[in-house]
Amino acid sequence: MAKWGEGDPRWIVEERADATNVNNWHWTERDATNWSSDKLKSLILGLTVESDEGSCEVTEVSKLEGEASINNRKGKLIFFYEWNLKATWTGKSKSGIKYKGTIEVPNLSDENDMEDLDISVSLNKDEPETPLTGLMRTKGAEKIREALGSYVGFLKTEFTQGMILPTANGMAKIQSTSQSKAKLDKTQISSSSSTSAPVNTGVKIPTCKFSMREKFLTSPADLYRVFLHQEMVQAFTHAPATVDAEKGGKFRLLDGNVFGEFTELVPDEKIVMKWRYNNWPCEHYATIAMTFLDRSSETELKVECRGVPDNDEERTKEGWKKYYFEAIKQTFGYGARLF
Repeated sequence: MAKWGEGDPRWIVEERADATNVNNWHWTERDATNWSSDKLKSLILGLTVESDEGSCEVTEVSKLEGEASINNRKGKLIFFYEWNLKATWTGKSKSGIKYKGTIEVPNLSDENDMEDLDISVSLNKDEPETPLTGLMRTKGAEKIREALGSYVGFLKTEFTQGMILPTANGMAKIQSTSQSKAKLDKTQISSSSSTSAPVNTGVKIPTCKFSMREKFLTSPADLYRVFLHQEMVQAFTHAPATVDAEKGGKFRLLDGNVFGEFTELVPDEKIVMKWRYNNWPCEHYATIAMTFLDRSSETELKVECRGVPDNDEERTKEGWKKYYFEAIKQTFGYGARLF
């Protein structure tokens, strides 16, 4: 059976069989620098923002210095990336006047949260002042931050396909989208009953409430982001999803079998949402409150569920454990003991 590294120059494999490695684990490192450079450029180039004053677009990535790699040590993935980025933006006012400026991001790194990125936007010295600079410093910078966050999500999903990740029972490879979809079709969430039209009972139904706790080997900020970035949701569910990450924003995932609306968002701390399976009585939603608790080297996620139909309590619990907790750990390498 082929091992990692055979026929692929991107892999560096080191084997140790000493007192500190009694099980002769394979330690691997995969260089993601070239892939990251291409991915960052594709995500940033062409970004546009508009206002009553005009429009702006990122037209060139003039500097992209840094490196990225993934280490697999004893079944756990460790991500390293550090980038210094400089780009050019061009603006056009409603009256047709064109402007040019620069964008600099000196500290895109695994050591910094996405919210802590320094995104500097300036207008070229020979250009006259324009309100478009302010547009780029606000909406433009936010779009760039989202694009860089997407890069980190893709690094932890798209580039890691086939690498071994930790699970509750040992180690397993990330499944391909087709494998996961086939498996999903056989589960309760994607059962034939789930795809039938919702039943409008016209009467109140008995409901229950319960809470769950789970620990993840990551920061509250990173875990919070997993639930709100569409690309990351699609990655851990292995299926198309729509996520509008704002108060009142809608979400739909797992082939439409789960959907709802965000009712409260406290960055890095709390998410509250109306949540339902598509075969629940028409217009009936449970209320799900997720609290992200910083436990030093890990994050404890507390999930409080209210209004779940009595006859769906176990299915809802198992669904959250399997399609949220375990899937997120396997996809992003946030593995911790289940309890």
